Order: sequence, then structure tokens, then C-alpha cells
Amino acid sequence: MPFAGGIANQGYQCGMLWGAALAAGAQAYRLLGPGPNAETEAVAAAQRLVESFRIGTKGEINCLEISELNLEGNPQLRNILKFLAKGGPIACFRMAARYAPEAFSEINTTFSDPLSEEASHPVSCSAMLAQKMGVSDMHTVMAAGFAGGIGLSGGACGVLGTAIWITGMNRPEEPVLFNVMDTWAGEIIERFLKSSDYEFECSEIVGRKFENPSDHADYLRAGGCAEIIASFAAQ
Repeated sequence: MPFAGGIANQGYQCGMLWGAALAAGAQAYRLLGPGPNAETEAVAAAQRLVESFRIGTKGEINCLEISELNLEGNPQLRNILKFLAKGGPIACFRMAARYAPEAFSEINTTFSDPLSEEASHPVSCSAMLAQKMGVSDMHTVMAAGFAGGIGLSGGACGVLGTAIWITGMNRPEEPVLFNVMDTWAGEIIERFLKSSDYEFECSEIVGRKFENPSDHADYLRAGGCAEIIASFAAQ
């Protein structure tokens, strides 16, 4: 639920992409168990999921561009009513119905070919954080595909998404609705922005997009994003 509206209503990657990436990670864990090979496959699957998603949205992956609804901060009621009047929720449900089988196919295609070489830790910034936050091996692999802004696409940071997802699982009695910044999710976002020089997107934080999982892994081994990961690992 916290991914709705483009990660806690911030307008970034569509919640369907976050959910599909989690599904890819779950399948990676079922097939490969814990470890860097599963995490690498989860990232590769997330890359395919992003490209497949773009086909049906004229190249867009962000909720703001797709829905034309800005929910950031405290959204005005008239904007929400306009979205409802235009049939926005119905369009989203239709998109989900179309994308679900496509995502399922992309995930299965990724795992149809074995890795050409053994991977080694660290593979994914989001998986690193998940492990440091003490979740299960399965949840660690599930988060792996968030790396690099979901499948290395350069969008909103996977570490931020992981922190919100794990915290949301631990606080199911406190749902995130519209006034995000007045909730626990708002606290996480504020902490993230302080550690990322007030940038949301991975490509802006890092200064580029990653070419492949190995490129991202090399960046992590060199200490990349260590401060951002540490800011949440301590919570």
C-alpha cells in the first residue's frame, strides 16, 4: 500500500512496478534461495519489468505522468475529485489487469536462463538495507530489484522504497493514505532527503544510471550510497 501514488504519494515509479519487482524477488528466492545469485536475478527481472511496463504507458513509469494527479504533500480535494471523475481508478485497475500477465511472463523469462557466472555480495543497495534492517532472507531477496531506482532505471531510490516497505510491514495498523508527510512515511522521507542532498531519484543522487547489476555491485563495493544505507540501518 505505501507504494501507491508513486512511493507514498510522491508521484515517482508506479506502485505496480514496485509490486512487480517484489514478485520477481519472491520468485528468485523460491528458485534460488538466499544469496547474491538470487539478488542478481531479481535485479535483472526488474529491468525487464520496467521495459515491459513502458510499452503500455508511452514510455512513462512515474505515477505523476501516467495519472496526471499530484498527491505529494497534502493534496487538494478538487484534484482528487477530478481524478475520480475522469475515471482514473478504473484506468489504473485496467492497467493492472493488463500488466499482471505481462509481468508474470517477464519474470519467468528471466529465470529461464541461468546466470553465466557466480555473483558475489553486495549486489543490491536495497537488499543490503533489508538485511541490515533484520528482515528474513526471503524479504531481502524480494527487495533486491528496487536497486538503482527499480531495475537500475534511475528512478526514485530503492533504499527509500525498501525502508518504507519494511517499516510499513512492521506497522500495519498505521496505513499511509493521503497526508503522507504527517505519518511515519513522512518521517522516513525527511530522513532520506537529508542523507541524499534532497534528491529523490537514483540517477540524480549517483550522477548516472547503472548499466547492469555488475556495474551497480562495483559501485556498492567502492562505498557508494553507504551514508544513505547507514541512515536507515540504524533505525
